[in-house]
Amino acid sequence: MSASSAVQQLVLYSYWRSSCSWRVRSVLALKAIPYEYRAVSLYTGEQHSEAFKTVNPAGMVPTLLVPTKDGKHETLFESLAIIDYLEQTHPQPSIYPTDPIQRAKVIAVVESIVSGIQPLQNLGPMNKAAEFAGGSKAKAVEWNQYWISTRFATLEGILQGLSGRYTVGDQLTLADICLVPQVYNALRYNVQLDSYPLIKRLYEQLLATEECIIKAKPENQVDSDDFKERKLAGY
Repeated sequence: MSASSAVQQLVLYSYWRSSCSWRVRSVLALKAIPYEYRAVSLYTGEQHSEAFKTVNPAGMVPTLLVPTKDGKHETLFESLAIIDYLEQTHPQPSIYPTDPIQRAKVIAVVESIVSGIQPLQNLGPMNKAAEFAGGSKAKAVEWNQYWISTRFATLEGILQGLSGRYTVGDQLTLADICLVPQVYNALRYNVQLDSYPLIKRLYEQLLATEECIIKAKPENQVDSDDFKERKLAGY
């Protein structure tokens, strides 16, 4: 877990089931950007280790190391910041529409997912919800189900006026790349999608047809076979 050696290409610190990391992996795949994958176990708390803190003091994934001309590297964190860097440095294919209004709508959908839904499923909030419920893991799962269902109901209504073939219009965008991991999380916590037919249709279509999202899905990552970790948290 060291970044002391010279970074020759992009290095992504990731965890297989991290939805934030899935977003970044999808963009890397879409733009065909080569990178080295380094796994960080969230369930064993590896992100809080002193070794990883030397890589990223924030102690989170995804973290991207970017090589510099002087043989060193820059460290980027937060999925949307990393994705913005990738879009700026590898603009094609773009993850945004060219029309400014449509671009703004994509960003609005992205924010509704990235800020309004996904953070509530992080291990920290879930563990705290369980703690407030007397240590009940079931109550923590109910917490997730409530917030996902409530926010999905709102998102379903929003997408009625935005979606075409894809989440916003007829072009694959960052909205799609953020939607899929969130729906994956919803299914993981047994949220039924029948009440959200548009979200369900988009999810199933994207996960079946978009190679960049398929390549980046959790089960296709090198650290996905560590099933022991899934049992440690009790979820």
